[in-house]
Amino acid sequence: MRWLFALLCLTFTAPSYANATPSLGSTPIDKVLVIKSERKLHLVSSGQTLKSYRVSLGKQPRGAKLREGDLRTPEGFYWIDWRKTSDKYNLSMHISYPNARDLARAQQEGVPPGNMIMLHGTPLDEEYPEWFFHTLDWTEGCIALSNHDMREIWTLVKDGTLIEIRP
Repeated sequence: MRWLFALLCLTFTAPSYANATPSLGSTPIDKVLVIKSERKLHLVSSGQTLKSYRVSLGKQPRGAKLREGDLRTPEGFYWIDWRKTSDKYNLSMHISYPNARDLARAQQEGVPPGNMIMLHGTPLDEEYPEWFFHTLDWTEGCIALSNHDMREIWTLVKDGTLIEIRP
């Protein structure tokens, strides 16, 4: 398994719009860790948490994502593999869900695993202020942050970074 990780790290080429050497201070971010039960996203370098953010999860936050449409946020090891601006959610970074384990489980159950799991900002909505979204679990399985926090993560986390999502 380690050889596969090393191979992926060596062969990955980040898109030109991703910051080539993102860091907090002079320390590069090598992992994003999400702990669902704490509603926290941690930026990690060499095993040390450098900064933490509050997150919102899917409307069904307990348990791993099992299938498309279950409103759960996945659990496991993934990659931040691409990013885009979003009219609806400002900035967004794609999480490489489903992984091989997720695909096998969905195939065994005969259900589609789902896709398009993102780290993203909060909608700009005339009816509801940003803080309204930040205080509850409201996504369809994604991980949402305040727009300020998402802008910061966008600059600190490069494509190809490992993201671990724990219960």
